[in-house]
Amino acid sequence: MRIAKQIHNLILEKDNFLLVAHQNPDGDTLGSVTAMSQMLKNLGKKHTIFCLDEVPTQYRFLPNSHLVTHDPQIWEKEYGLIITCDASDMAYAGVDKFLEGKTDIPPVINFDHHASNKLFGIHNMVITTASSTTEVLYQYIMHNTIIMDPNIATSLLNGLITDTGNFSNSGTSKYALGIGSNLIKKGARINQIRTHVLMDKKIPTFKLWGIVLSRLSKHEKFDITYTYITKQDLLDCNVDDESASGISNLMNDLKEGKATFVLRERDNGTYKISSRTTRDDFDLSKIALAFGGGGHKKAAGFSVPGPIEVALDTIWEGLEGLV
Repeated sequence: MRIAKQIHNLILEKDNFLLVAHQNPDGDTLGSVTAMSQMLKNLGKKHTIFCLDEVPTQYRFLPNSHLVTHDPQIWEKEYGLIITCDASDMAYAGVDKFLEGKTDIPPVINFDHHASNKLFGIHNMVITTASSTTEVLYQYIMHNTIIMDPNIATSLLNGLITDTGNFSNSGTSKYALGIGSNLIKKGARINQIRTHVLMDKKIPTFKLWGIVLSRLSKHEKFDITYTYITKQDLLDCNVDDESASGISNLMNDLKEGKATFVLRERDNGTYKISSRTTRDDFDLSKIALAFGGGGHKKAAGFSVPGPIEVALDTIWEGLEGLV
């Protein structure tokens, strides 16, 4: 793969990298940047990892996750390359504001698997058929015969498992399953992933899920099932934002409706929508793009203003003519 070789040649040429995980980080973006961090360590390359938000507790077992900083001061330093992982553009990554007015922005390498990616890098390794960005990085590593140590393998497997819903959603392919098998052969610590990511739920989390699922409704006109999570819900159940993760994938098991929407209130009062579908004739990426978001055909996200009544009205009005 030519692009993989071009990127690796540039990485070998440069030093002092800035790795960027997207805001509200998930298992794929963190798996990607920590795998890249280990690769750069093995090459003797200096690097910094930035994320606008803190690493969720469940992912702090990942190798090199302790190196992730959300200190904006690091953007005042000089870098040889910026490498973004799992972000369709700098705004989605949450770092566009740090680049405003700068005339000396270093070259950007863009690793992603989202169809909405804007190809903003000097090199863009964007594979929209991949299950995850960690699958894209796996291909990059294989094409350049880079040594796959257990740390890299663990980070890549974490992203693969989280973005495929533990190999259960539409992103699961024969190729993804084969990659997972090979990563375990290379020393990926699957028991750590199982313990920290798949078996991390506590009683308050399930209480929250009960509240959210009790609100489950269906919009008959658009044939979409939906529910929502408020900040007050988190306070009432004494849980943090991490406890709300996973509900979107859980709702994907529903047979009713063309798609499922989970609305989640943010600190600024807006609502972030995570949408899922299992149908081949329904394209969620088009809906997300219409609202200024992005994603895949079967999994996408966007944001709308709150409160919840306004959020829902905005969605239904925006869907007129789209579905």
